[in-house]
Amino acid sequence: MPSILSVAEAIPPYKIKQEQAMNFARELFSEGFKDIERLLKAFQNGQIEKRHIVKGIDWFKEDRSFAEKNNAYIESAVSLGKQAIINCLTNRTFLNREINCEEIDAIFYISTTGMATPSIEARIMNQLPFREHTKRIPIWGLGCAGGAAGLSRAYEYCQAYPDAKVLVLSVELCSLTFQRNDFSKSNLIGTSLFADGVSCALICGNHVNSRLLSAKSTFPEIISTQSTLMPDSLDVMGWDVRDQGLFVVFSRDIPLIIEDWLKPNVSKFLTENELELNDIDHFIAHPGGKKVIDAYIKSLNIPAAMTDISLEVLKNYGNMSSATILYVLKRFMELGGEAGAYGLCTALGPGFSSELLLLKWGE
Repeated sequence: MPSILSVAEAIPPYKIKQEQAMNFARELFSEGFKDIERLLKAFQNGQIEKRHIVKGIDWFKEDRSFAEKNNAYIESAVSLGKQAIINCLTNRTFLNREINCEEIDAIFYISTTGMATPSIEARIMNQLPFREHTKRIPIWGLGCAGGAAGLSRAYEYCQAYPDAKVLVLSVELCSLTFQRNDFSKSNLIGTSLFADGVSCALICGNHVNSRLLSAKSTFPEIISTQSTLMPDSLDVMGWDVRDQGLFVVFSRDIPLIIEDWLKPNVSKFLTENELELNDIDHFIAHPGGKKVIDAYIKSLNIPAAMTDISLEVLKNYGNMSSATILYVLKRFMELGGEAGAYGLCTALGPGFSSELLLLKWGE
């Protein structure tokens, strides 16, 4: 089965503590919300302590055009994406040797927070020595589900081309979508939650000698995947595209939707793979927010401790949309898994949609 051999991050340069973000929101939104102090409790209750962004906080206190924000997205996406690729291919925690760019057969580029044509991976390929015939597969619009979906599509690519080495690069610069004149509760909640994150994963096909490349005694193999779209749920999560840019759509019903919808979806997936929830050793969940994590626990009836790593990522990095699941996966891989242990990787996104991957740690 295709293997995930390395995961790495590139951390944006500006760190913002949650108290700073709350004071920023109070300053900007006080006139728009009469009950601002009550609403600001979302910053305190979300269990986020800090986040990382690509611009200093004062940059967001001025009006910025859509073009200006998108140009900033392109500039930072190229520089941070390039660094994440280098970090992934040279990560000696996971790899016995450096993987050269010339060895990479395809790049899946995942993002939902900015636009570029030529796409970001093409721009990076002009700065790193990839082969000119490296395949490019940019995927836009999957939001928080995008990182898991990228892994799923890479898995399918490696099934078709078992000699392949493939990168999944996720770049989400959520801060650059911020709308300072949007006095909706969705924008306020988004300001309390979202952050910038960049991550890259290396996936290798079955004919690649993963045991020779891996510096770890075990590594996760992708056994199966499942993509699910909920009918008539377009208004749950996404963007409202206006002249000023991207305005967040974020339903307050997301935790309730997860509670009702996720377990049948997961149970069907595991049953098809002749497994049950009790067989899962590692729950690799995208931490969309504290309420989302609580909904996972309630819906699936799993021990709260299974979400500890997801909560740790949320605490230190916030919700980085598609990139977040790779941050979580990286920490599971650093800890290592016993040979034969199963992992369930899950992320939810616009559509409303679910992406599931079944992992098994191989030697």
